[in-house]
Parts: sequence; C-alpha cells; structure tokens
Amino acid sequence: MTEDELIARIRERLRDVDARRLAVGIGDDAAVWQPSRSNRSVITTDALVEGVHFPSALAAHHVGWRALASNLSDVAAMGARPVLATVALGFPPKTEPGWILDCYQGIAALARSEKCAIAGGDLTRAPAIVISITVVGEVRPSNLKTRAGAHPGDVLAVTGPLGASAAGLRIARDHPHYHTDWEPETGWEFAHDRLVNEALGVFRRPSPRVAEGRWLGASRHVRAMMDLSDGLSTDLARMCAASGTGAALDEIPVHPAARRVGEITGDDPAVWALGGGEDFELLAAIERRAFRHLAGRFRVHFGRELLPVGRMTEDGGVRLADGTPVTPSGWDHLR
Repeated sequence: MTEDELIARIRERLRDVDARRLAVGIGDDAAVWQPSRSNRSVITTDALVEGVHFPSALAAHHVGWRALASNLSDVAAMGARPVLATVALGFPPKTEPGWILDCYQGIAALARSEKCAIAGGDLTRAPAIVISITVVGEVRPSNLKTRAGAHPGDVLAVTGPLGASAAGLRIARDHPHYHTDWEPETGWEFAHDRLVNEALGVFRRPSPRVAEGRWLGASRHVRAMMDLSDGLSTDLARMCAASGTGAALDEIPVHPAARRVGEITGDDPAVWALGGGEDFELLAAIERRAFRHLAGRFRVHFGRELLPVGRMTEDGGVRLADGTPVTPSGWDHLR
C-alpha cells in the first residue's frame, strides 16, 4: 500500500468526525480552520511511544484512543472544549496497514464522541510505534483555569476515584492475552470478574473529563484545575508549586476496580491511586465556602460525586493528614 493509498483509507475512517469549521482538512499541505472570535485557543501536544507509554501487545484501537484521550484531558483541565487535532504517527516498516487503520479507528471513535475534528497530520517510518497528537481547544477568557490560583483553605477535589488505570496496566502488562477463565501459572481466575474488566477498560479506553472540565471551568469558585495524568502525588505537587501553596491530603479515593485487582495481585491499590497516573480525572481547588453547594450541583448534573481529598495550606509541600510528607511517586518522563 502506498502512502497516498493509506492516507485515503485513513480519510475514510475519519469521514464522519465533525469537521464543520475546517475550511481545508486532510489531503492538502496544511489545514485551514476558522477560530472563534470570542474565545481563546488552548493548545496541547502529547506523544506516546511503544514500550514506554503503552505495552506492545495493546490493541491498535486502544493505542489510538488513549493517545487522543491524554490530549483531550489536558484541554479539559483548562476548562476548554476541544475543536480540532492533528496526528503524527511513526511506525516500523513491517507494520501492517490494518494496524495503522485500526489505530485511526480508535482516534476517530473518541474524536466523534467529543466532536473534535481531525485536521491532518503526518505518517513516517520509525524504530517503534510513536504517536504524537496536537489538540486545539477553545475557552471563554472568564472560564480559563490553570494550575495557579489556589488559595490556602481551598478544598481539593477530584472528579472520580483513582488507581483503576494503573491496575488495568498491571493486568494488561503481565497478562496481555487475558480473556480466558484460568491463568495456569498463577491460578488467577478472573476473566468474568466485572471489576477486573472495569480496570482494563479504564486503562484501554480512558474517559477524558471534557464535560466536567467545562462545567467546573464556568464556576468562579474553582480557582485552579489540572488533570491527573501523572498521579495525584506528582500532579498535586505541581499545582502547589504553581499556586505558591502546600496541601494536606485527608482522603485518597481508591477506585473499587483497583481494590479488586490489588486483592488478586497482592499490590497496594492506594499506591496506584496516589502515584499510578493516567486516570485522567480532574483535580480542582475550590473555594471552601462554596464547595458543598458546588458538589451538590455536580452530583445532580453528572450523577456521581465530586470527591474531596484535602485542602490547600500555607506551608509548602504535600502532606498526609497525620503530617507525613508525600513524595511525588507518579510518572516522570525523564526517569
């Protein structure tokens, strides 16, 4: 298959992804897009490398979905909505065209659900699968949130329990062909375990909190926000550094699926919740007097809880409720 033939097949995969504001899309030297006059543009880029950010056995559809999800989560953390993305994909010469098309199918599935146009990108040979996506989002200036702006006394809250993605990675990495009733080497019987499958689902097809980010961004009581891509311990320390505050963690909300996988593997699910990363939940610093009312509205709007995990403090650093320092234990791209 030639490059032009492959691009034509990719365009077919993306044909029903919303692209109404693209004047020129895939197939020309560059895309042409009509930005909104009243909004600011939010731009983010993230790259995933085979063997570093995802196991080689991960299905192509899930690789594409996860790659776009990580970028959409960054846009959500700013209170913005995604409008378009470009995709650069590098792959070894012997990669099957079907794998590439399945990868784009995963990208298209998530782009379709979030109404994010795929404006173009690039294909190239590489020593391993490398996928780099750039997403452009839009946000009203009044709704833009950053990591800075939190005050001492603000309530820290997350949009969902943590640790399920790391638990799913544990299963996907150590049992890549998990689909049978019995693992003969370990004696683990979990193929029909709902919570184990839920952990795998969170890892393979994470849900970026785009709607939640836009909703929280519209509240003046939300003073700072970021996504939890590298783990609560690491990302909270970054929010503190940006805001010039410290933080005390009173509660670490562990996902039930992480608890179940931990029971099977012997791992501590609280470690996954604190440092596992890639849950793509949002972390928000919320004015203390407004938190209860905001959490109640969040529950009504989204049908689940906005979970308080602690509070911002005047003293620097992140500590547990008993004063124990929390060392960042999440993902570090240079480690």
